[in-house]
Parts: sequence; structure tokens; C-alpha cells
Amino acid sequence: MTGYYEPEAPASYRRTERFPVPLYRPPDDLVKVDGGNRPEGWDPSITFARMQDGDLVPYHDREAIERGALTGRDLELCWLADRVDAFFIHVQGAARLKMTDGESMRVTYAAKSGHPFTAIGRVLANLGEIPLEQVTMQTIRSWLRDHPERRDEILWKNRSYIFFRETPFGDPELGPVAAAKVQLQPGRSIAVDRLLHTFATPFFIAAPELRHVDGRPFRRLMIAQDTGSAITGPARGDLFIGTGHEAGEIAGTIRHAADVYVLVPRRLVEERDA
Repeated sequence: MTGYYEPEAPASYRRTERFPVPLYRPPDDLVKVDGGNRPEGWDPSITFARMQDGDLVPYHDREAIERGALTGRDLELCWLADRVDAFFIHVQGAARLKMTDGESMRVTYAAKSGHPFTAIGRVLANLGEIPLEQVTMQTIRSWLRDHPERRDEILWKNRSYIFFRETPFGDPELGPVAAAKVQLQPGRSIAVDRLLHTFATPFFIAAPELRHVDGRPFRRLMIAQDTGSAITGPARGDLFIGTGHEAGEIAGTIRHAADVYVLVPRRLVEERDA
């Protein structure tokens, strides 16, 4: 199990000296890739591309976009103050933003560039910068803060780039609307591998070493309501913790083994065995 959350950050509707980092809407040349149009030899994990001279080609990656590949196309949904904050909003796939006019905006995942997700924590571990057992969101942030001259080198290792859309604010006590089209419930919603599991499936998660969510060994019924490109495998899950800094402090340090029980109606088992 790992954990995720909804970050909070200040933002602006227009670019200023304080807010120079864009969150982009999906561009109009982004094409969904599936079994019907996937070019021969392409990795099945590539789900978006762009059309060029009648052929599908890989979309711009993170480095190309941050170097200006989408500049001037009026795709900016809003502007953030910090590139590292923006990067982790990409990783979490949603954010609650406090706009400069005093209003609040919720943004959530709309599409992505199509390149596979690369965990920069593992990149840093492989480079010998952070011991693998110490990799958390907090240690990654600290490393990026302490090594600004290498920030681009590391961030660009994750070629995947996320595009966002504004979503209705909904119930402020709940999280953002996610892949299952409902607002996430803090401490009860889980992201799963969508290729293996169905949304709304109940899971019982037992992670005895995970104690810092509510102060006791984690044993809880969860509901599959989200997914993510890093969530792969039958017993791989991402626990939604909530919104804001405190939730992030908890979510960023979850990396625990767990027993995962998928709950199915008895009649389906009886029908299978009949």
C-alpha cells in the first residue's frame, strides 16, 4: 500500500512574477490510443499520442512541455507559484487551489501525455541520492529543495505529464471527483489497477505495520473508486487520506505491506462453482 492525497496550493488565473508555472488543459491535438488505433509495436501502456502528417506519434513529454512545447496555445487553466508543488499535483492527480481573488478552485485529472510514469524516488535511490528504504514524498521534496541545480534533471526523468480540468467543488469534506466519477472519501477510498478490478468493489485492507493513519494497526474496509498509472497488480493499492498538508504528511510516508481481501457476492462464487 501507498497513500495519496489532495494537495492545497495558492494559484492565479493569470501569469505573474509570483505565479509562473502553468497547469494545462488537454490540448486539442491529444489523441486517445486504444486497441483500434495503436501503432504496431507500441507499448500497451501508451494511452495518448498526437497526430502528425496522418500518423500517430508520441506526444510531447514533460521536458518538451516545460521547455515551451505548448506555449501560446491558450491551454493554461491556472498558474502556480512553485514547480515542485506543480509536479506533486501531477503525481496526485488533483488539487484544491486558493485563487488570488479569494475564491477556491478544484482541479482533477483530465488526460496525460501518454508516456509511462516513472517514480523519481526510485530514480534518486538508483542514483544513490536517497536510500530506497528512506524514499518518501518528504525526502524527495527535501532533496529537490537542496539540489536546485539538478531539479530539472530529476523531474524530467518522469516523462509523463498530466493535463487537468476544473471540477465542481462539491462537498468540501470529501475529496475530488476521481476516476469512478464520485468524490473520494478520506480513509475509505482506494485506487486500484483498473485492468484487474472494477470500481465500487469493496476491499478489506490489513496492514499491521501501518499505524500512523489513526494511531493503530490499519484494518479497514475500503471501496475502489480511483486508479493510477503507478497502481499495477492485483494486490497493489493507493489509500486516499484526505486534503491538505496534514493528509500529505501521512500519505507521503505510507509504503507498507498489506493483506488484501477482495469481497465479492457469495452468489457469484456459487454460480462459478455450480
